[in-house]
Amino acid sequence: MSTAIAKNLMAEMKLLGMLSAFEKAVNDATRDQSSYSELLDVLLQAEADYRQERKTGYRIKAAKFTLRPAFEDIDFTASRSISKTQIKELYSLQWLHDARPVLLIGQTGVGKTFIAQAAGLHACACGKSVLYMTLTTWLENLALARSSGTYLRYRDKLAKPDLVILDDMGMRKLSATEAQDLCELLEERSINKSTLFTTQLPLDHWSEVIGDPVIADAIRDRLEHSALAIHITGESYRGVKARKLANKKKDS
Repeated sequence: MSTAIAKNLMAEMKLLGMLSAFEKAVNDATRDQSSYSELLDVLLQAEADYRQERKTGYRIKAAKFTLRPAFEDIDFTASRSISKTQIKELYSLQWLHDARPVLLIGQTGVGKTFIAQAAGLHACACGKSVLYMTLTTWLENLALARSSGTYLRYRDKLAKPDLVILDDMGMRKLSATEAQDLCELLEERSINKSTLFTTQLPLDHWSEVIGDPVIADAIRDRLEHSALAIHITGESYRGVKARKLANKKKDS
């Protein structure tokens, strides 16, 4: 079979990973005098890698991240309490395999959102489905779902991802109805799914922003006995970044 026919067949069969790698793989095989089976192995691996990358891309798009951070980009030069050991624990995703909730607790600017989305992106790369949203977005979506008669469908949607990230918990007080929604979300996801919260409030202060004290106790009880809680203290990363930029300009 000629090279042109082989490439046309790959295109028709949508073997796009193979097609992309074909020319180089054939040239390398000719140079190294590889066998046909070795060439086939290279092409099959290229197709598998391509399909895996596409699936990861779909998962990342569906997650609706606002950032594309990586754990490797975390700056440990800033004076913050989070350690490499804690980052390794997050990176391992063992908490996700165990369906544990996660709490990233700290003041504005210490990197909670960055770390949360880095965890989400890594989970996507490891084949897990993720959904990211701020608390405000979640509440707006709930209100819209109620008004449009799609509330149950929206609840089902939130129950499906392996990981849901709720950013900025505590930014505003929850009504009794909204608090009940949060409690039910945790209940529906408690068996084999994980929920990650970023918040400025330690868990024992969540009652300050949850309108119903009974529901507040139920939420706190559910989280404090199972959640991986990481407290991040120290200077704002934004301040560190601004200082580094100023020093760089000064030195140039």
